Amino acid sequence: IVHLFERDCSIQRRHQKVVEIAPSVSLSEQLRNDICDAAVKLMRKVKYENAGTVEFLVSGEHFYFIEVNPRIQVEHTITEMITGIDIVQTQILIAEGYDLHGDTIRIPEQSNMKIFGYAIQSRVTTEDPLNDFMPDTGKIMEYRSGSGFGVRLDAGNAYQGAVIMPYYDSLLVKVSTWALSFDQACNKMSRNLQEFRIRGIKTNIPFLENVVNHKDFRTGNFDTSFIEVTPELFNFPIRKDRATKVLSYIGNVIVNGFPGIEQQEKPTFD
Repeated sequence: IVHLFERDCSIQRRHQKVVEIAPSVSLSEQLRNDICDAAVKLMRKVKYENAGTVEFLVSGEHFYFIEVNPRIQVEHTITEMITGIDIVQTQILIAEGYDLHGDTIRIPEQSNMKIFGYAIQSRVTTEDPLNDFMPDTGKIMEYRSGSGFGVRLDAGNAYQGAVIMPYYDSLLVKVSTWALSFDQACNKMSRNLQEFRIRGIKTNIPFLENVVNHKDFRTGNFDTSFIEVTPELFNFPIRKDRATKVLSYIGNVIVNGFPGIEQQEKPTFD
């Protein structure tokens, strides 16, 4: 049994995770080791097999066990980015009977397990932050995502022309960014969120931008009440959406003509 270090999922709203970090920027090295050791001891005691997630609450230098999820979780992407281990593939190979440290899976012994840099995951959803995060519905008229080195996109319902209905999860896409430092990972996340173009429905992207650019987030000075006690996260610039307005205008003129200009049949050529 080995652990793949920890994730910090403190940025929550109504106990639902919004932004996740790996590894945590708030833990001391001793507390990190104690938490990870406790998870391994627990799983060894119950003779756990395959991938699982052990959750704890942290208060100061103390931590408290919550639960074990006998599966990987939505935010597993950032653990994969800082360890280089494909957790989804690994759990399948373990179920097929392959050895954890064998030539097929090749997970190193715990003493050789290393963390490489920092990773952040943001969940882009069809929610309106200014309307108590009410899910929005409609047709996606335009969809463009960010990209680049150290960027991972796990798409849900996000593509141009998709019709978002109220009967399904509001998640459009998970954006994960990796860099050698936490600040660089934040900058990369901010740049990717700015490069997104999603038209036709409301999203929580402006809110996510404010989170990853907030000084308390970047210094690790936050807990599970961060969203509730930080009202400036909801201050958004007015989106002008000029490109969509121009395209709509051109389309209307092509179809319906322009006042003062008679519609004429298009010339034909023999």
